[in-house]
This record gives sequence, C-alpha cells and structure tokens, in this order.
Amino acid sequence: MSSIDFYEFGLIVVDGKEYSSDIIIFPDKIRSDWWRKRGHELCLEDITDVLEQKPEVLVVGTGASGLMKVLPEVKKAAQARGIKLIAEPTDKARNTYNELSRSQRVVAAFHLTC
Repeated sequence: MSSIDFYEFGLIVVDGKEYSSDIIIFPDKIRSDWWRKRGHELCLEDITDVLEQKPEVLVVGTGASGLMKVLPEVKKAAQARGIKLIAEPTDKARNTYNELSRSQRVVAAFHLTC
C-alpha cells in the first residue's frame, strides 16, 4: 500500500517519490505515464486497466480546482462492477485515498493540475 506524502498543483509525492504528471496508484504499482484521451474528461477508455483490477474503491482526483469531469459512462461501469467511485478535488482525494487504503483495496487516479 502506498501513501501520499504531499500534493500541490502539478506535484504529488508518493512514498517519498515525486511525480509531476498525472498518475494512477494501484495496490502493487504506480503508473506514472497516465494520460487521458480528452484532457479534462475521464472516459471509460482511460481506466480500463483500473476496472480490470476490481478495486473496492476508485478514488479520482479531479485536479486542484476540480475541473476534470468524470463522464457518466465511467460512473456506470464502476457501479456495474460494484466499485465505489469517489471523485473530488485532488487535495481532498489525497486524504481520502490515504484513509481508505489502510482498510480497503483502493486504486486512485490523480489529475495534478487544473
């Protein structure tokens, strides 16, 4: 289980390592090359690998100002698989991830800007 040490616009620190681009945190790895098909929208294609992991919870950090939108298709796909989806501005999502990952299987996708 990873822990998010710090977040500010454009920078996140996970387990002491800095990342300056959007990331997905899986229980066993961090995908640091994550980019969405459409910059400020999270569509189903962007998280197919996340859904395959079948987490209990998917935490989505929607950016510093919360500008990234989670499309309805993503919400429906998560619900159909029994995955709880929590989407909130990245700073709040960081805290949610740190808290929930202690007791549940959580995957987190973080947009670091906007």
